[in-house]
Amino acid sequence: MNASAKSSTEQDPRWAAVQARDPAADRHFVYAVKTTGIYCRPSSPTRLPRPENVEFFDTAEQAEAAGYRPSRRAAADMTSVAAQHAALVETACRRIETAEEAPGLETLADEAGMSPSHFHRVFKGITGLTPKAYALAQRAQRVRQRLSAGASVTEVLYDAGFNSNSRFYAASSQVLGMKPSDYRAGGANTDIRFAVGECSLGSILVAQSGIGVCAILLGDDPNVLLKDLQDKFPRARLIGGDRKFEQLVSKVVGFVEAPALGLDLPLDVRGTAFQERVWQALREIPPGSTASYAEIATRIGAPKAVRAVAQACAANSLAVAIPCHRVVRSDGNLSGYRWGVERKRQLLDREAEV
Repeated sequence: MNASAKSSTEQDPRWAAVQARDPAADRHFVYAVKTTGIYCRPSSPTRLPRPENVEFFDTAEQAEAAGYRPSRRAAADMTSVAAQHAALVETACRRIETAEEAPGLETLADEAGMSPSHFHRVFKGITGLTPKAYALAQRAQRVRQRLSAGASVTEVLYDAGFNSNSRFYAASSQVLGMKPSDYRAGGANTDIRFAVGECSLGSILVAQSGIGVCAILLGDDPNVLLKDLQDKFPRARLIGGDRKFEQLVSKVVGFVEAPALGLDLPLDVRGTAFQERVWQALREIPPGSTASYAEIATRIGAPKAVRAVAQACAANSLAVAIPCHRVVRSDGNLSGYRWGVERKRQLLDREAEV
């Protein structure tokens, strides 16, 4: 059995990379040692194990799932590599944000010194978005800012990097949820259905555009919630929901009361590229768990942007659907919540009971 395992390992080209301690192989696989229960990177200078005791894995995560633990050097290397990846992704984000036309995946990967597939995986792992999705979010931000500032649709079209009217208008529904001229006019000619209900946290308003749910607001006074919606879309046609729409409100209320039910709704998420990165990270926090603002900042590759993360949480207008209530201070204490700290406490308490 050992002879067979030895022969199999020696014939594997990855074993040659381990013997050569090839650093170029580090991004392709790790090897584990059955007798010690640890795994290493191919370039590790540690003493070579017997080939019959070696097992190969594509990623460190796979090795850990199989019960192996990182060597001390591997753990230190991963911390160093994670920092390097965060810096490379941050550079790529700045590159996307400042480019007149979004650079392609191969260009970004080449500048980062990675293969396109590896860069794509690293970028998404840190930001929660693919490079393409990040570029689209950045373009959407430019469009919204310029239209809100009163720029003409033609000016915005070219400023945002669209090469033709047809491409711009084809994308505008996803970017804005409405025609560009209507967005510029504060949501004119746009129908937004809404309904107000009651739950144990007080009043709740749910609104939906043609794309998906665009607002879930909590408060004590239904009239204040409606005013908030009107301020967000000052010239949209706000239409009171019918019985079918009220079923949607009931679904949201049901999730507030019993988080175990889950909430699977199409969302109309509109924010800056940074906000959308934060909001995506929030949606990845499991019910019953919390994360600190600093942890979220680190997860999106911007460890120094703790205050900006808090501001993105405060800007969220989709209560419970984007669970900003799951973000707490580093000491575990509750901090500000757009809809009141007591509501935040109640939501967390319910999720902890699931």
